[in-house]
Amino acid sequence: MSGVTFQSQRTALADVVAIPVTPFAPDGAVDTVTHRALLRRLLDGGVTTLTPNGNTGEFYALTPEERRLVTELTVEEAAGRASVLVGVGHDVPTAVASARHARAHGAQMVMVHQPVHPYVSQGGWVDYHRAIAEAVPELGVVPYLRDARLPGARLAELADACPNVIGVKYAVPDAARFAAFARDAGLDRFVWVAGLAEPYAPSYFSAGATGFTSGLVNVAPAVSLDMIESLRAGDYPAAMKVWERIRRFEELRAANGSADNVTVVKEALASLGLCRREVRPPSKPLPEGERAEVAAIAAGWSV
Repeated sequence: MSGVTFQSQRTALADVVAIPVTPFAPDGAVDTVTHRALLRRLLDGGVTTLTPNGNTGEFYALTPEERRLVTELTVEEAAGRASVLVGVGHDVPTAVASARHARAHGAQMVMVHQPVHPYVSQGGWVDYHRAIAEAVPELGVVPYLRDARLPGARLAELADACPNVIGVKYAVPDAARFAAFARDAGLDRFVWVAGLAEPYAPSYFSAGATGFTSGLVNVAPAVSLDMIESLRAGDYPAAMKVWERIRRFEELRAANGSADNVTVVKEALASLGLCRREVRPPSKPLPEGERAEVAAIAAGWSV
C-alpha cells in the first residue's frame, strides 16, 4: 500500500474519538433500536469519529456475534457522516477476522486492544500488531497502548513494517512518559490520541496529542466538543474550565480501579431516559443511593 497517505483517517483521529456504549434490552441482548438512536444522537451532536467495540462499549463482555452486530450498526448509522474505528482484539485469528469484517462492512480503521495475555514481550507486541495490520493494509491501524514499559522504538519498528499504523491511542496515566514515548516513536509520524479521555486531554495535548477518546461524549457531546475546540485554539484556561465541569463525573468513573467506568456513563444516560442502566459482569450497576449524584451532574450539563 505504498503511496497511500491515510489522510482522512489521520484527520478523523485528531478529534473527539467517541466510544459509544452498547445498550442492552430487557432480555439482555443488544438493543439495536436504542443503539441506533444513541449513535444518531452522537452524529447529530457533531461527533465525526466513532469507535464501536471500545471499552466503553463493553468489548470484552460481548460475544463475537454481538461485536459484529455492533460494527455493522455503527457503520450503517455513520453512513458517510463519521469515520468508524472498530475495536478488535483477543487472539490473533479472532482479531484478524474482526478487522477483515470491519473492512468488508466499510469501516476506515481498526483499533487494536492491548493484548490481555498475561505474558507480553516487546517483540511479541510488535508481532501481534503486525499480524493484524498486514491482514488489512487498506485500513488505518491504531494500537491501544496501556503498557508503560513498551519503548517508543518498538512502535516505530511496527510502523516501519506496516505503514498503515497511523495513530496511537495512548492510555498510560503519565503525561511525562507520553511526551517521551511520542518523541521516541516519532511525534509527527503518528496521530497521538489521548486514550484516557477528557481528564488527561489538556496535559497530553500540551505534549503533542491532537485527539482524545471519550465515553462522556455519549452523555454530553457538546461538552467534549467544547474541550477539543479550546485545546485546538491553545486556550488551556478554557479547556480547564471544561475539565472542572466534568471532573466529578470522571472521578466517579475512575474510582476503585475504574470499576464503574461504563456504569456511570450508562447511569447518566438512564437518568436522561436514553437507555437502560444495565451493564454486563464484571461491571455492575450503581447502587440506588449513588445514582442521584450522576443524574444531577448530567442534568447540570443541559444536554
